[in-house]
Amino acid sequence: MRKYILALITVLIFNLTNAQETVIIPDLDSRVITTGVPFLLIASDARAAGMGDIGVATSADANSQQWNPAKYSFSLAKSGIGVNYTPYLSRLVNDIFLGNITYFNRLNERSAFAVSFKYFSLGEIEIVQDEFSDALIEQPNELTLDASYSLRLADQFSMAVALRYLRSDLRIQSVDANAQAAGSIGVDIAGFYQSEEQAYDSFNGRWRAGFAFQNLGPKIKYDDAGRENFLPSTMRLGGGFDFIFDDYNKLAVTAEFTKLLVPTPPELGTRITYNESGDNPGFQDDEDEVLSEEENYIIAGQDNDVSFAKGIFQSFGDAPGGFSEELQEFTWSLGAEYVYQDSFAFRAGYFNESEEKGARKFFALGAGFKYTTINIDLSYLFSASKVQSPLENTLRFSLTFNFLDGEYDEY
Repeated sequence: MRKYILALITVLIFNLTNAQETVIIPDLDSRVITTGVPFLLIASDARAAGMGDIGVATSADANSQQWNPAKYSFSLAKSGIGVNYTPYLSRLVNDIFLGNITYFNRLNERSAFAVSFKYFSLGEIEIVQDEFSDALIEQPNELTLDASYSLRLADQFSMAVALRYLRSDLRIQSVDANAQAAGSIGVDIAGFYQSEEQAYDSFNGRWRAGFAFQNLGPKIKYDDAGRENFLPSTMRLGGGFDFIFDDYNKLAVTAEFTKLLVPTPPELGTRITYNESGDNPGFQDDEDEVLSEEENYIIAGQDNDVSFAKGIFQSFGDAPGGFSEELQEFTWSLGAEYVYQDSFAFRAGYFNESEEKGARKFFALGAGFKYTTINIDLSYLFSASKVQSPLENTLRFSLTFNFLDGEYDEY
């Protein structure tokens, strides 16, 4: 008798279980990583832009603050000022631009400091409320102010730390009088290696390598009820080699890999649990009773609503597609710079990003001219992707003043 009762209970449990079905309807949202203040990822100086947005392991210049401030400890100039101008969306408007000014000073043979100001203007926005009102003009903008200190820990290796204040004023005061500008702080940690000049069969050479962890800091939020956005925390790794053919000709080649240290959006969907009517087993129809409906259900990946510190570590292993998708989140660049008599420079580079993670692909060309202590650099970008770059057909300018009093001639 006991066996029959157990069998009956088993059948009832089996029937009840099969009468309840769960389906998951996946969302079709992209898993491209987005952040706040994305203008920080725009190459602001023409030299780096002309080599495909490469700068973490190139030789030191006045604009090293934007890529790797540890390079300042290897600067041949005692101090310098870099001024940069980059038009943005120039094919559509003429008042959106990125401007940057940097000052550095090498304190002694082992240390240096630098300060920098970056300003991104989104132009003028004209708001017309109705046909009887005068137009209101808004000028949203974003900016950063940062300072760095670099120290040479060995003859060939230095490290640096930078502190950055960020302010994003995208508010439209005429629409929301309570809107406020958002602010945050970020920290950079960087290192740079540059070997002594070595003799090879038909040329001399020098190795370079660098790393930088940039914009490490709290999330940025535009209002109390708004969504918190991650800063564009970034890891840069790079290496290169200088071919020194003689006193007049030098060719530098560099490769760089970059990854956003921001969690990957998980694969989401809607999870529906219902009781089957019995007429059409395995498929939900109008006669089925919906027991629960859960939106934003995580199908794969991890919840990205975490602190910035946890997000940095989570970003290395949270892609829903596993290790292959993690690799897709790396961008890479190849660049070369030919210098003749330390007076003329010609540059070329290529930048590549996965199709699934933004599809930015472009070629870049650049040139530089030096007259006494003044450097003028230009760069131009050609898109190589179906997704056209906002900097397509844009000419970028950089002007550098190097003060050579007390020049460090180490090589």
